[in-house]
Amino acid sequence: MKVPPAQPGSWEDALQKAGDGNKILLFTDKNRDLFGEFIGHRAIGVVYNPEYEQYANYVPTQISRRYDGFIYIEKTRALKPISLPAQIT
Repeated sequence: MKVPPAQPGSWEDALQKAGDGNKILLFTDKNRDLFGEFIGHRAIGVVYNPEYEQYANYVPTQISRRYDGFIYIEKTRALKPISLPAQIT
């Protein structure tokens, strides 16, 4: 599924602008206050419809209060099921 570009000013937009590649943010008691601002965060889960991107897929988030860590994966694909033999002996 093609996901629209991140909305300007969102966490996903900021992490994309930080450079190519996947990223991880780890929040501790020492750095949690640095990430206290409410910023839009794209919620992609089991149910996701790109047509509603601007209306329902972003939630204002204090990311360091919501999560202990945040993983940004730039590009991914669906998992493929493992094919098992018809009969296991």
